Amino acid sequence: MHRLLKKLFPEHRIELNYGTPWELMVAVQLSAQCTDKRVNEVTAKLFKKYPTLDSYVRAKRAVFERDIHACGFFRNKTKNILGAAKIIGAKYHGEIPDTMKELLLLPGVARKTANVILANLHNKSEGIAVDTHIRRFAIRFDLSDHTDPVRIERDLMEVVPKKDWWDFHHRLVLYGRYVCPARKHDCREHPLTLIYPTAATKWPRSK
Repeated sequence: MHRLLKKLFPEHRIELNYGTPWELMVAVQLSAQCTDKRVNEVTAKLFKKYPTLDSYVRAKRAVFERDIHACGFFRNKTKNILGAAKIIGAKYHGEIPDTMKELLLLPGVARKTANVILANLHNKSEGIAVDTHIRRFAIRFDLSDHTDPVRIERDLMEVVPKKDWWDFHHRLVLYGRYVCPARKHDCREHPLTLIYPTAATKWPRSK
């Protein structure tokens, strides 16, 4: 599967726009249950209004909620982002932690977010970020029998070589966005389905 994905997407990069490590943290948290396109629209203004980590530390919650309202779940995202800003400023002197253990202690950071941060900022692969695209394909292609992201990640880590963890994640995300989207459709002629036809008949159940 990954060999084919590599041919389809030889070059790849995260599609969230950011200029600093902290901005990546913000963008990834905003991307939960939201498209990268929408996040980029919001952060185009947000990053100008809040140019430094300290500006997030000083931000008013009610105002920030309005600033990110379009990304959905704005109350929880505001609480987590502003809370993480305070911790990173006070405990890590403005630097984003470079270990899974430390990242998971930050508000709003689960393994998916931590994996994205580690791969993009620190060139580390400690797992496979499982978002909605990865979950969908893991189930359809019988790579996992689970629906829980943590269990899916464990299953994928057993079948995908560690050196390919981040590349596999990102290429499969691109495949889900640009080749085989989530809405039900006929995908029998899609590249991955041609090598595993059973996938054309399977659609994952809701969480």
